[in-house]
Amino acid sequence: MPGHTAGGTATTGARRVLDGLLLETMRGLGAHGAALYRMKRDERLLVLDTGAGVPPRLAAPLARLRVPPGTGPDSCGDPVVDAVRKRRLVWVGPDPELARRYPKAALVLPHRFALAVQPLLADDTAWGALLLVWPARRPSRLSPDERARIEAAGESLLWVLRQADASGEPLPLPERAHLLLTPPSPDRPPSGGPTATDVCDRLPQATFALDPDGRITFLDRSAADIMAGSPATLLGRRPWEAVPWLDDPLHENRYREAVFSQQPTSFTAVRPRAGGEDTLVFELFPDPSGITVRVTPRGDGPARAAAGPPREATRPAPLRLETLHHLLYLAGSLSEAVGVRDVIDLVTDRLLPAFGAQALALYVPEAGRVRVLSNRGFRQELVDRINGSPLDWPAPGVLGLTTGEPSFFSSREELARSYPARAAVRDGMAAWAFLPLIVAGRPVGTCVLGYDGPRPFSGEERVVLTSFSGLVAQVLDRARLYDARHQLAHALQEGLLPHRLPAVPGLRAAARYLPAGHGMDIGGDFYDLIRIGSTDVAAVIGDVQGHNVTAAAHMGRVRTTVQAYAAAGAPPGEVLTRTNRLVTGLDTDLLTSCLYVHLDLAGQRAHLASAGHLPPLLCRPGRSAEVMDITPGLLLGVDPAATYPTTTIALPPGAVLTLYTDGLIETPGADIDAATTALAAVLARHVGGRAPDLDRLADELISHARSSGTRTDDTALLLVRADGTRGQ
Repeated sequence: MPGHTAGGTATTGARRVLDGLLLETMRGLGAHGAALYRMKRDERLLVLDTGAGVPPRLAAPLARLRVPPGTGPDSCGDPVVDAVRKRRLVWVGPDPELARRYPKAALVLPHRFALAVQPLLADDTAWGALLLVWPARRPSRLSPDERARIEAAGESLLWVLRQADASGEPLPLPERAHLLLTPPSPDRPPSGGPTATDVCDRLPQATFALDPDGRITFLDRSAADIMAGSPATLLGRRPWEAVPWLDDPLHENRYREAVFSQQPTSFTAVRPRAGGEDTLVFELFPDPSGITVRVTPRGDGPARAAAGPPREATRPAPLRLETLHHLLYLAGSLSEAVGVRDVIDLVTDRLLPAFGAQALALYVPEAGRVRVLSNRGFRQELVDRINGSPLDWPAPGVLGLTTGEPSFFSSREELARSYPARAAVRDGMAAWAFLPLIVAGRPVGTCVLGYDGPRPFSGEERVVLTSFSGLVAQVLDRARLYDARHQLAHALQEGLLPHRLPAVPGLRAAARYLPAGHGMDIGGDFYDLIRIGSTDVAAVIGDVQGHNVTAAAHMGRVRTTVQAYAAAGAPPGEVLTRTNRLVTGLDTDLLTSCLYVHLDLAGQRAHLASAGHLPPLLCRPGRSAEVMDITPGLLLGVDPAATYPTTTIALPPGAVLTLYTDGLIETPGADIDAATTALAAVLARHVGGRAPDLDRLADELISHARSSGTRTDDTALLLVRADGTRGQ
C-alpha cells in the first residue's frame, strides 16, 4: 500500500482492518470523505495516517497538528485538535460554521462541507482521531443514531490500534498519508457493448474523468485533442500539471471545491492556439468515486486574435494551490505563536511541505557568534560546525546575519562557485535558499531551506520566500522578546516565593504555584510556612490584585511584613491588623486578600484570621471535606482601622487543611460555590481513610483546576497535615 512501511503479518492484517473500517464507516454514514489521524505521543503530534474519498494532499497543511497540553474547553485552530483536547466528538455543520469556529482551518479548506471528529481515547491516552466529511447539503445537525455510530466506529479503530500495539507489532506511522480510493458502484453495463470511449466520442463535447486525487483516469478523443496530448501522456496525471494553460490555482480550486462539496461546479479557461485563443467551459460533476468533466466551447463570438506568442508560453508557472494554502495556514498560526519554540515548530512543520524542502535550520546572532536555534534534516556535522562560529564565517547563512541579503543556489556546483568552504561541508542537500530574517532593517536570524535535488528557483518563488521570511522574522523577534521577559518574570517570581518549605516535626506540607498563563506570567499570589516555635507554625496564603511586576513587588512587601509580625509572636488577628496598617500607609491602589493560620500542633488546634480571603477546606480522615466557617475582615489596604477576628478549629492528627487562591476554583461564568464544592469532593476522594501523599494530592488539585476550564488568574495552593508531635 503506498505510503506505508512494510511490516509483519500482524501489522499487515491490522492495516487491512483499519482501512476496511474507514471505508465501511464512510459509506455507512453517507459521508464522502474520511480520515484517520494517529498520535505521535512523544511529540504530542497528530499525524494524518489515511484518507478515504478526499485525498490527504488537499489538506496537507493539516497533516501534522500539534496538540497543546491541557484539556481546557477553549477552541484551538483546528477541529481535530479541539476534539482530542476536549475529549469528545466535535461536529461542524455546513458553512459558515467552519470559518466562524476554526478560521485557520477554513483558510486551508474554504469549501462547503460538514465534518465530525471523534477522538480515539483510552483512559488518559489519546491514540488519534476519526474525521468524517459530508456535502454541505446534508442536515445541519447530527442525529443521535449518527453520533452513536461515529463513536462506535472510533471505538473499533481504537481497538485495532491497541491490539496491534499489544501484539508487539505496532503499526508504524507512515511517512505520508495514503489515499483509499472509493470503489465505483458495482453496477456494470453488460459485456459486449461499446466501450466508454466509443460512447463519449459520439457526443459533441469533450469528456474526461478524474479520480478523487485529481488524476485523469479516462478521456475521449476530443478531450485528448483539446489538451494537445495522447491518452498515454495524459492518463495518470493531473490536468493542471500536464497542460500549461490549465496551470492556474483558480482552476485547481474548482476541483477541490467539487471534491469537498460533492456538488457540480465549473470554470472557464483560455486555450492558446496559433493566431488566437479559445474560451472553454469545464463543468465538473463529482461523486465519491471521482469527477466527470465535460468541456464545451463558450459561444461568445469569434476567437480573439493574439499578437505574438501565446501568453502561456512566457507566463511563469504559478505557485501550486497547496503551497498557497500552506502559507495561509502558516500566517494564521504565526499570529498565535507565543514563544520561540512555538515559532520553530510552526515554521518547520509548514514551510517544509509548502515549498517541497527536505531540511530547515534557523540561525540567530548571539554575543557575536552564531547560535543554531533549530535543525531538521541537515547533517549534524554541519550544524556543529556552524553553531558557535563567528559572524564572519564564509557561509551564506552566516553572512546573511550581517548583510541581510537572501541567496538562492540551485545546485551544489553553484554554491561551490560562491562559497567553496561551505560547499565542502556535506549536509545531504543539493539546493538551498538562505533567507535573512529582517526586522526594522536589522537581521535577527536566517532561515535555511535545503532540497535533496537540484531546484531552479523561479522569480515568483523567490519573492514569496523572501516575503514570508519577513513575516517569520517579526514573529521570531517578538517570541524571543517574550521568552526573555518570561524568564525574567519567572526568576522574579521564584525569588519572591519560598525556595522550600521548612521541615517541622509532626507536620507535613506541600505547595504549588501556577501562573495564569498570559501576560508576563507573574502575579501577586503568595504562600508561606513560618516556623514560630517548636510546636507552633504559621501557614499563610494571599493574593495581591494584578498580574504585573508592581503586583509582585507589593506581594513581596506584604509577605515580608507578615513574616516579621509572625516571628514576633503576634496572634493571627493582630498580624493582619498590623500588616493592614502598614499596607494602607504605602499609598497604593492595590488591595490584598490574606488568610493567616496559626497551627498549634501540641494542642491540635488551628487559629485562623482572614482579610477577605477564600475560606480554607478541612478534611478529617474518613470524613467529607468541609468549608471552614470563618468571619473575614476587610481586604488589606482598604481601612487602616480595620480589625480581624480570630476563629479556632480542632486539627486532629491526619486532618488536611487546604489553603488556596481563587485561581484554583474560578473560571469565567462558573458559580464559585459549585466550584468550591467540586474541589472539596476531589479533596475528600483523595484523603479517604488514610493519610494521603500531600505532593500527589497537590498535583491532583492543580490538575483538577486545569481540566475545569480556562484559568484567568494565578493559583497558589498550600496543604498542611498534622501528624502528631513524634516527627516525620
